[in-house]
Amino acid sequence: MSLKLGVPSKGRLMEKTFAWFDKRGITLSRTGSDREYAGRVDGIEGVSLVLLSAGEIPRELAAGRIHLGVTGTDLVHEKLPLWDQQLEEVAPLGFGQADLIIAVPAYWADVDTLDDLDAAAAGFRARHGHRLRIATKYHRLVREFLTAAGVADYTLVDSQGATEGTVKNETAEAIADITSTGETLRANHLKILSDGLILRSQATLWRSRTAPVESRDKQVLEQLLDRLAG
Repeated sequence: MSLKLGVPSKGRLMEKTFAWFDKRGITLSRTGSDREYAGRVDGIEGVSLVLLSAGEIPRELAAGRIHLGVTGTDLVHEKLPLWDQQLEEVAPLGFGQADLIIAVPAYWADVDTLDDLDAAAAGFRARHGHRLRIATKYHRLVREFLTAAGVADYTLVDSQGATEGTVKNETAEAIADITSTGETLRANHLKILSDGLILRSQATLWRSRTAPVESRDKQVLEQLLDRLAG
């Protein structure tokens, strides 16, 4: 059995992950076409590459099916409620930075804070007879954040597409989403609440606390972690 390293299977996240490992003397590569999920690791013996979607990696780590994995902080915190009991953060990779935030229509002149949002939500329910809708992919993180802030009278609606467009399309009144530059928010006439930062995220290397490591693999794991920490 070899140690299994899970990395994103496509796009800029995969390319930047490959480059990050390459700078540390470990070469990751695909071994098939872009439609195949096969890869290899050169530069260290006893490590195999598993190509997965970024969203799958937290669960594979928690289940102990891979030993190390690269994915975003936001995905780990959203998908694994007790993530720190299941995973250990090895190293932030310095790319893929984005913030999970709460944003509202820019024309809501009197709504700049979470307290304002709570008041607006109460007023919205009184006027319309149903709760203010917040579109998001991050239900657990957003619910915990708003509960801690005392915001009530809202409901979360699932958005797996372009979340920023839900307000314009009248399927939500506000959003909670990941943003890196804020340009898409501004293009959709949305503004971030002044205290609406839920989580800062970036691509990170994680180690599974649950994946079994055979005695012959322990030295390889220590060597790999030492190389990656340098």
